[in-house]
This record gives sequence, C-alpha cells and structure tokens, in this order.
Amino acid sequence: MSSERAAYLYAGAAVLMWSTVPTAFKLTLAELPIPSLVLIASATSALVLFVAVVIRGELPALALTLRTAWGATLLRAALNPALYYPILLGAYARLPAQVAQPINYTWAIVLTVLSAVVLRQKITRHDYIAAVACYLGVLLIATAGDVSGASFADGIGLALVFVSTVIWATFWLLDMRDERPALIGMCLNFAVALPLLGAWCAFVPGAFDWSWQGAVGAVYIGLFEMSLAFLAWSAALRLSPNSSWVSNMIFLSPFISLQLIAVVLGESIHATTWSGLGFIVAGLSWQQWHKRFAR
Repeated sequence: MSSERAAYLYAGAAVLMWSTVPTAFKLTLAELPIPSLVLIASATSALVLFVAVVIRGELPALALTLRTAWGATLLRAALNPALYYPILLGAYARLPAQVAQPINYTWAIVLTVLSAVVLRQKITRHDYIAAVACYLGVLLIATAGDVSGASFADGIGLALVFVSTVIWATFWLLDMRDERPALIGMCLNFAVALPLLGAWCAFVPGAFDWSWQGAVGAVYIGLFEMSLAFLAWSAALRLSPNSSWVSNMIFLSPFISLQLIAVVLGESIHATTWSGLGFIVAGLSWQQWHKRFAR
C-alpha cells in the first residue's frame, strides 16, 4: 500500500471516529454525570496513549519530558482535558447536538484572534471574511433562522460552547510552542489530569455510581474522541505527501455527524442547521485556503 493511500485511510478513520462523538456525548450524558464521564474517558485515553508510547519505545523520553517539562504539562492538562471537556459537555447537556457540534468548529476563528493578540500575527481581510461567514452560520444555527431572537437556543449552553472554543484555541496556541513530542505530550496531558478529575469526582455526590451503559459510553469517548482518532490523524499527516489534502477531510466530519444525530438521537435537523454549517465550513475552508496560498 502506498503511503498516500495509507494516509487517506488513516484520515478517513479519524474523521469517522470524530463524527460519532456528538452522538456519543448525548447518549453518555444521559447515563453519567459530567465529572464521571470525563474521568473515565481521560483514563481510557491516557492508557491507550501510554501503550502507544511503550510500543514506540519512547518510555524513557516520556519520563524525561515529565521531569523537565512538568510546568508546561500541568498547564496543558488543566486546559485539556480538565477544563475543556467539562465545559464542552456542559454545553451538550443543555443544547441539541445539532447546535453544539457546528458551533464548536468555530474555534479556528478564535485561534486567529488569539494569535493576533498574543503572537502579534496579522489578521487579514480573508480572516475577517471567514469570521463573518462562520458567525453568520452560528447565528442561523442558534436561532433556527428566527434572527429576531424569539427562538434563541439556551443562553447558558451557547455561552458554554463559546467558552469551549476559547479554551480549545488557547490550548492549540500553546501547542504551537510546545517542544514536547506530540504523542508524549498528549499522553502526559491526560495522565496528569487524572488526579484533578478524580478529586473533582470526590466532591460530586453520585459521581462514582456508574451504570455499565455510561461506563461503556465514556470508554468509547476516550477511545474515539481522545486517543485513537488522535493517533490515526497523526499517522495520516505523517504519511501524506500533501498534508493540506488530508486536512481538508476534517470538513466531512460535521456533515456526517448531523446524519448520525438525526438517525441515532432522533433530532429533526433544521434546514437552518445545514445552512449554518455550510457557512461555517465555507468560512473555515476560505481561511485555510488563503493561508496556504499566502505561504
């Protein structure tokens, strides 16, 4: 098998895994409180990534990285998974999946703004066009087309999903300067977060009363949102002779997700959700294409 074909297979697997996550979030939230879900999923992810580290013979590097970069590791673990996932899941608990999922994709626009503020990177007119398209899409999704405001989705849920985009963008802003190897860094993030998440669960009544359905759902999220998808996507980018073509495949994920949300969760997908998602994906594609063109 050629490396290019393998890259597309890995990328396709990652996209399919991520596409199932919004549905898995909603189903698992019906069985587990958020602290329990994040703890089980993070423990699953930490275990899978640790096994990958061992298989690659990078265990000494992991120990060295933890010893020499513990401050950076603790900060990133606090952001992801300890802060990001509880806030994102809080949004999913309050919003229909068809609302929370597309809006979460606008984190790339937030990253552009943060890069301008923190790294003094220039915001181009193409970035502004992308932002307008994305947030027009958000407006359509959040209001179901009733822009007068009468049909706005849950305000707290919307606030949570927007905060999650800021946290995720901040995490990736830090990642741009992260000198830790990617796999080792991700493994340490999840492992170091476990004591924080365990302490949180200790203060939440019923957090350790797990149904088997909830536990299975949380393990699924740990596998297919947090670890295996990351490994597959990393392999795709490593094997592809043209990473831009592989990266474009990520835009398939939200459309597949909406189909699963409709079939599995039984949500009736509004026409404005499809339209809004179209605006968001168009805006992100426009921004990505012009950034490559500018290089």
